[in-house]
Amino acid sequence: MAHMSSAGRSPSTETSIAAPWQRAALGANLLSPDGELGVTIFEEMTTLAISTGAINLGQGFPDEDGPAEIKAAAQDAIAAGANQYAPGKGIPALREAVAAHQQRFYGLAPHPDTEILITTGATEAIAATLLALVQPGDEVLTFEPFYDSYGAIIGMAGARHVTAPLLAPDFLPDLAALEDAFSNRTKVVLLNNPHNPTGAVFPEHVLAKIVELAAKYGAVIVSDEVYEHLTFGVPHIPITSLPGAAERTITISSAGKTFSFTGWKIGWLSGPEHLVAAVRTVKQFLTYSSGTPFQSAIAVGLALPDEFYTGIAQTLRHKRDILAEGLRAAGFGVYNPRGTYFINVDTAPLGIRDSVDLARRLPGLVGVAAIPVPVFCHPEGAERTRSLLRFAFCKKIDVLEEAAARLATLKDRL
Repeated sequence: MAHMSSAGRSPSTETSIAAPWQRAALGANLLSPDGELGVTIFEEMTTLAISTGAINLGQGFPDEDGPAEIKAAAQDAIAAGANQYAPGKGIPALREAVAAHQQRFYGLAPHPDTEILITTGATEAIAATLLALVQPGDEVLTFEPFYDSYGAIIGMAGARHVTAPLLAPDFLPDLAALEDAFSNRTKVVLLNNPHNPTGAVFPEHVLAKIVELAAKYGAVIVSDEVYEHLTFGVPHIPITSLPGAAERTITISSAGKTFSFTGWKIGWLSGPEHLVAAVRTVKQFLTYSSGTPFQSAIAVGLALPDEFYTGIAQTLRHKRDILAEGLRAAGFGVYNPRGTYFINVDTAPLGIRDSVDLARRLPGLVGVAAIPVPVFCHPEGAERTRSLLRFAFCKKIDVLEEAAARLATLKDRL
């Protein structure tokens, strides 16, 4: 792992680590101190879960399919012959559906021909955007903890990864520390809202500060909003809807989280024409185009009635509460998330300071697997989050009830 300075800046690695794959691995915390390539914590925990028969609440993917009408639309599209390349920027029906979705939920009006791009999941949208916009010497600011692909792509681009901490219990940034993280080299502010892994939903005053600072330093805002419909009692506010944001913001989302079709890898981004054109230039040499029959099916999904969208959030909230009860019974300090399908706990009330160690023991102790939060951080942030664990609750209710019952026995097994 890179050594972090107190300013929250990782060192420039272009000179010491030459190959792009090494920079990507370093950025995602996959290189050991001796430069050896390690496995991701997700792979390690999944392997442990399988070997112990544990319930895997580590990796964040649903264990049941999304709406039947979306599946049927994909099958119909395949049967109808929609099996060749889609246009590079996406089929018109899906671009129009994304535009209609942004208008319906947020009053935004991106032009489907010039201001929307369909991508191979949000992951490609993030990668293509960063590769289009940053270069060695630039700084990319993310919040910390951060989704691991951010660090990987920032490293691959040769840029410097700067972080601003999200602090318990609400996991919102200290605005003075956020301002300190900006510099004249800040090229992109990469926001994830609602936030994985903390479950924070950023309120308007925090978003407004990000816009103000991005404008002051001439930075582009890249907003990963894949959990936009998974919030609990608080509204999701797209940062591009704030005054002064639209001309400098790329907004990213996907079908995976909203519709529970993570394997289809259909994502999209919207923003001003000149930024979307820049990203499209890179995207066409990554995948060129993305899953043709799935695109028309997701267009069907985006047109589902409001009851669908309110229903998925209500169901998820119920699942959150089931798991939270078991985690509290286990003796953890529980941070109830306001969005996403992740819940974080503090192991310190159990007298355990090292969540990585507990994560490795948990499948054997109680038959449940989780992910330690420090793996989503640079070393300084890892120290700050040392006792935090993340659990995913995007699973069937009976699975969560069983996991909660197992977790409730933890105190007696330690």
